[in-house]
Amino acid sequence: MPRTGAELSRRSFTAGLAAAGVFMPAIGARAAPTVIRWGDALATTHPQVMMIDRVAAAVKEKSGGRIEIQSFPNSQLGSGKEMMENVSAGVIQMTTDGAGALSVFLPPLSVLEAPYLWRDAAHLAKLAAAPVFAKLNDELAAKRKIRLLGVTYYGKRHLTTGKKQVATPADVAGLKLRVPPVDVFRSMVEAWGAQATPIAFGELYLALSQGAVDGQENPLPTIQSGKFFEVQKFLVLTEHVVTPRLVMINDDFWKGLPAADRDIIQAAIADAVKWQDAELLKQEAGLVDTLKGQGMTVIKPDVKAWRDPVLASVPKKYEERWGKGTFDGLAAL
Repeated sequence: MPRTGAELSRRSFTAGLAAAGVFMPAIGARAAPTVIRWGDALATTHPQVMMIDRVAAAVKEKSGGRIEIQSFPNSQLGSGKEMMENVSAGVIQMTTDGAGALSVFLPPLSVLEAPYLWRDAAHLAKLAAAPVFAKLNDELAAKRKIRLLGVTYYGKRHLTTGKKQVATPADVAGLKLRVPPVDVFRSMVEAWGAQATPIAFGELYLALSQGAVDGQENPLPTIQSGKFFEVQKFLVLTEHVVTPRLVMINDDFWKGLPAADRDIIQAAIADAVKWQDAELLKQEAGLVDTLKGQGMTVIKPDVKAWRDPVLASVPKKYEERWGKGTFDGLAAL
């Protein structure tokens, strides 16, 4: 069948573009989706990682598939510190980690995870709207290219030990207790008289199983999902820190997204954070009995005995870094 003049002209035009190195997309072809890699140190069964999956599903639906969030749990993309460094550098786009760990990049952030600061999840939830949080977020973005998109409840942290049953700070004197690589946590453990030993989370189970440290501290869902009950005998309900875990993204990448896409991501995170916080609280409520059933001996200590030596020394030690009155102002929210 002979070709029309219009068909010949179109073929000649396309051939000319190809010869010049210019290629036209096929009619109906869609642009590749914007891919966001989100790393986490936690196990796939932890509510924090399940939160990422919920965000990914909501964002994919609301964007019509234009934005794809890929989840990388279990330290697949490196240690917590490495993932934060890679978000800062733009190598990956997102990660989630504790405020104390993030303070390596902006030291005043460590106040947000100070021991015996937050009373509970409801108290912590007030942080996101606090002026000090907005100020720290802007400073972090300006200095390290990291933007905070959400504050999540990670749980009340408690102490576990492997061989020695403890009830008071005097009982941990000289014990090696694993802490995150955060100086405020080291100061807290030292206020109890123990030896603080920083170890990356991904290496913690092995360190406990080999006896490199005598104990550790984490929220109940992390003790459960990390299977620390397999290598720790005693659970001491010290309630020493309520950890805010922060959702972070590379700021240049964030600002490079269309405003409508930023709105989709922010809304999905806000919804998923509410789910995560509620799920984690629900898990916490039943995990003491669960961990008992898995062989742990649970000690309910006098929390005041653990709190007093910490509050007598730690806030004063870091007041210059945090800003005068910052600790008390957050405590009063």
